[in-house]
This record gives sequence, structure tokens and C-alpha cells, in this order.
Amino acid sequence: MAILVWIELNEGQAVSNCWELLGKAKELGREMGAEVAALLIGSDVDEAALQALAYGADQVYAATDSSLESYRLQPFAAIAEQAVKHSGATAFLANASIRGGVLAATVACRQVAGIAANATDLWVEEGKLVAARTIYSGNISARIHFESPLAVASVRPRSFAMPQPTEASGTVEKLDVAYSEDEIRQKVTDFRAVDAGEVSLTDAHIIVSGGRGVAADPPKGFEIVGELARTLGAALGASRAAVDAGYIPYKHQVGQTGKTVRPDLYIACGISGAIQHLAGMGNSKIIVAINKDSDAPIFQRAKYGIVDDLFKAVPALTAEFSKRLN
Repeated sequence: MAILVWIELNEGQAVSNCWELLGKAKELGREMGAEVAALLIGSDVDEAALQALAYGADQVYAATDSSLESYRLQPFAAIAEQAVKHSGATAFLANASIRGGVLAATVACRQVAGIAANATDLWVEEGKLVAARTIYSGNISARIHFESPLAVASVRPRSFAMPQPTEASGTVEKLDVAYSEDEIRQKVTDFRAVDAGEVSLTDAHIIVSGGRGVAADPPKGFEIVGELARTLGAALGASRAAVDAGYIPYKHQVGQTGKTVRPDLYIACGISGAIQHLAGMGNSKIIVAINKDSDAPIFQRAKYGIVDDLFKAVPALTAEFSKRLN
């Protein structure tokens, strides 16, 4: 009996949100009396395997081959199924990234297993895994009980706290790679990073986001919001309203239909605080709201609030932070 967690790799480095999921799996494993195993797939996974053991895995299953350098669903799904069977897993968990979501869904379909997609929480009831996910734009939280022998879940990043690594213990077992390059139908011909140098939303400790309040002058609005983010070494976020209006690309969207974040500091500039947005950033440690509408719902969740026009307040904050940080 085991809980198997897929550790997503990006250019050979583990995606940090996977360690949050592995830490949660460790808690669940203690309650269920299950071993916690990590699955690594790539061309070189030695460093990530040691990290997985340090973050709580009792066992690491590693599939390594030059053909696995880039993510491709066909071989990755086959290896994941192999690992599920080999480990005797009763649960398969993956990060709810684009890759993880598709991999989890494929494994669930092939194994005729129940799946909780985009789950926000996991716990144990009567010895069985239970998941929660929000529906109807975050207005309802649904509990997912699994009837199948295998429970599959893709979990939204930042749903759990980051565990502290300990001294590595456990074992690493190599898995056979069933596919050769010629048998893989998908071919990677080119790879281009479009956000090189940007701070990742899901990994950021500080996020500065802009919302509908920039509408008076969108280019200038996100220019000053972005300047505050750069001054603080923060990631740049946005509400769905700002993205839908075309003020900023979707990759910056925070909320129910965007990215779930849990930074130490979240500064919301001109964001009213719709429930869909709060669902994605409500677990931030400190929320600072800047909005000229004193009745905006965001102030109910904020620890600090500034009732003022963001076009005045944000540049003033940037200037003051520049003095204190330089």
C-alpha cells in the first residue's frame, strides 16, 4: 500500500510545489498506514531523487533515459502506470500544472480510477483518501470520495505548506523504460522560454497584482504595478478582470481560473476582491489592499488597507521601498 507522488521536473530541476504535495502525502501516509513513494521521470534525476528522500519519500522510483529529457505524455503515462502497479499504490498524486493535470487524468482513465482534478485539499476519513475541490467559480467546495481501488488527484500549487527537508533516508529503485525514441509519437522540435528572467507566480514569496482599477490608463497602470514588483523582487500578478480586458497576458492571472498562490506578502492594487480571486490568493500570509473604494470586499481579507487611487499610492510605495531597500 503506497501513496505515489509524481515529481515534475523542469529542465532537470524539481518543481518546488511538488515538495509541498510530497510533504502532505507524508501526513496522509501516517494516517493511512501507507508508504510514501516519489516518481521521477527524466534524463538525469539523481539530484531530484536525493531531494525527494529528504522531503519525506520512503521510496523513489526513477525512470531515466535520454528520450525522457522532455515531457511527452505517451512514455510518461506508461511509466506512471508501471510505477502505480509496481508500488501497489492506492493513490496517485500530481501537481495540477498543465503537465500534471493531463498525466493524472490519463492515468485515471487507463486505470478506471476516480479522479479529483484541481483539488485544493486532501485528508483521510475512515482510512480512505478524500479530496476537496471548488466548483461554480469557487462558490462551492465539493468533497470527493473515491470508490475505485486507486484514487487519483491533481492538486493546485500552494495548497499546502512547504515541508522542511531532513536527512535523506529510504531507497531509490530504477524502473525499466519501455519506449524507445522511435516508438514515441510526439516529437519535440524546439523549446523557447517566453518568460525568462521573470519571477514565477507559484514560487514567489512576494506578489504584486493589478486589477480592474488600472482601467483608467491600463498601460501606465501595469507599468507602475510592475515597477513596484521589480523594486520588491516580486512576481507580477493580475485579476481575471484585468486579463479578460486584455491589459496583461493570462500567465499572470491569479484566482480560481488562474494560479493559486500562497506568498508571504500579496499586494492587491485596484482589485475589488471577487470570490474567484480570493480563492487563488486568500491563503497569503499578509495581504495589503490598495483601492479607492473603501467598501471593496478585498479589505475584509487584508491585514493592511490603503483607500486611495492606485495611480497615486503605488508610485509612493515604490519610492519609499526604493529608499529603504537601496
